[in-house]
Amino acid sequence: MRAVVDLVAQLAEAEARYVAANPESRRLHEERARFMPGGNTRTTIHQPPFPLTIVRGEGARVTDADGHEYVDFLGEYTAGLYGHSHPVILDAIRSALADGFVLGAPNRYEAVLAQAICTRFPSIELVRFCNSGTEANLLALSLSRAVTGRAGMLVFAGAYHGGILLFAHGISPLNPPFNWVIGEYNNTADAARLVEEHAHELAAVIVEPLQGAAGVIPADPAFLRTLRDATTAHGVLLVFDEVMTARLSHGGMQELLGIEPDLTTLAKFVGGGLSFGAFGGRTELMRRFDPSQPDALQHGGTFNNDVLTMAAGAAGLTQVLTEAEVSRLNDLGDRLRDRLNAFSTERELTFCATGYGSLVGLHFTLGPVRNEGDVPESAELRALLHLHMLERGFSYGRRGFIALSLPLGEADVDGFAAAVEEFLLTAGVPESCFDVGHVGVGGFSSWR
Repeated sequence: MRAVVDLVAQLAEAEARYVAANPESRRLHEERARFMPGGNTRTTIHQPPFPLTIVRGEGARVTDADGHEYVDFLGEYTAGLYGHSHPVILDAIRSALADGFVLGAPNRYEAVLAQAICTRFPSIELVRFCNSGTEANLLALSLSRAVTGRAGMLVFAGAYHGGILLFAHGISPLNPPFNWVIGEYNNTADAARLVEEHAHELAAVIVEPLQGAAGVIPADPAFLRTLRDATTAHGVLLVFDEVMTARLSHGGMQELLGIEPDLTTLAKFVGGGLSFGAFGGRTELMRRFDPSQPDALQHGGTFNNDVLTMAAGAAGLTQVLTEAEVSRLNDLGDRLRDRLNAFSTERELTFCATGYGSLVGLHFTLGPVRNEGDVPESAELRALLHLHMLERGFSYGRRGFIALSLPLGEADVDGFAAAVEEFLLTAGVPESCFDVGHVGVGGFSSWR
């Protein structure tokens, strides 16, 4: 087992190679820092000593400012489901662009996208558009407060519901001052208890069917069914945040599980990869936004029906993202996850892959990983693995986040897996690397 000092030394060496190989990305980072705090306007994509600047993307490949090409396994944190510059999406954007794109009125694309969403997702009878997943979740929660007359919200530790809805290791000081109640993800009994105890103050329970930012951790079906039953019994609205998970079947995780929430939020790929958000649900809830009704709630937003986004989203859902393609991509994710778990189990390595279908998380722990408390810090190992993978031509989220895109194939997945396996062997990651107290890796593909 390597001592911590060895990890630090090896990380310093890897970072030195990274700095030497990427002078233009470093220069551009320093230039940005003159006008943006830390050279950054999006915390998620920062990484020390500086992030790569990507200048081009095509298919499943991206190229950085120093000319290095990478196979993209980040998939823009699920927004890049269609890959880079998908021809159908590009054609839709070019066609819309030719007719003007700041029209200040309803356009011919938004109804097509709305119909596609309502057709695909079982719980969505009516839908409204906005500009991000953050907006979608804020609006869904605010609607819940308006229709119930209550102000409390039950969320789960580790959740990420948007840029100002963060619940990793507590409540972010940036979050809106709702009356937050925090539960433990995948703790079924505790969730039922919290709903019952706080029913008098709860407007909604919001939950990700798979926690993405916390470590790509799927919810137990029993956990979600308990939430559905408990909220129904106590008159509390259930909100599924499917911003990331909508890609995992033709109709999201709610279709796979047969569980219909009261409200669903969407974003990311549903807008064709452009800036987009949406929230929808039962007619009696969503009709509150009907401007022709006397009790209508106001919901503005100059770019809610942005022409380019509406055109791109409609083209993607109606022409590209077929059930067959969703299934193929999920199979690729299962292939990657199963191979890595088999490799680490056979060699008794302290490593596992989590997730479902085309979403995969990498962790330096034996597993199982059921909530954020099961995810070790392991900052040095995560950084070392990430730098190792960049040197071998693969890009993904340093925290261990992988979102596959449609242009990827079996050869890409096998190449990524082989590069991870090389690191696990050369890094010497044994079972005793961390005293995490977990055994077994099962349960990560139990839904399929």
